[in-house]
Amino acid sequence: MKKSIPISNHFCPQTLFVFGTYREDGTPNFGLFCWFSYYWDKELGVMACIGGEKLTRDRIHVTKVFSANLVTEELLLIADYFGNIEGYNEDKMKVSVEIEKGRVLNVPVLVKSPWVFELEVDRSVEFDGGEVFFCKIRNVLVEDFICDETLSVEQRMRTIRPVRTIWQTYFKWDGTEAGSWGEPMKDIKSMA
Repeated sequence: MKKSIPISNHFCPQTLFVFGTYREDGTPNFGLFCWFSYYWDKELGVMACIGGEKLTRDRIHVTKVFSANLVTEELLLIADYFGNIEGYNEDKMKVSVEIEKGRVLNVPVLVKSPWVFELEVDRSVEFDGGEVFFCKIRNVLVEDFICDETLSVEQRMRTIRPVRTIWQTYFKWDGTEAGSWGEPMKDIKSMA
């Protein structure tokens, strides 16, 4: 039996992506986001929503490009850090993380992300407190094993191990809890 509840998306799993932009001085900036999906307009596109004031949103307005790096179990610690430390914080990027440039667009990319979109904003729609960016996919960077047709889709997904979020909690690929928002990054802070 179903019942009505207050509006929420608590039990609607969201895939996580780290969006990469460059700051004004050319240094990378990354933020963690989960309001991300796809649309069709003569070709596959990406729609990404960013709520509130964030440096990532500011930089996307200026540059019109960003990367979307799939978050895996291996990347969760740094992704959680990127999602919980404000982008305007000058010291945010003083962490150890391997970064390279996109192949088509001038965007920073996380080396360890197995699936990365290089995105160019086509248009956006502003709302009260948020904005949806409709983006053209200009390039997709993937690890070699993802293209290995001798592996089943299941084998490739078990290797990727993407992280999802529900109700401000992270979940591993196998469905086990990986901590609440802000919890995994404590390991980074203890290393500093």
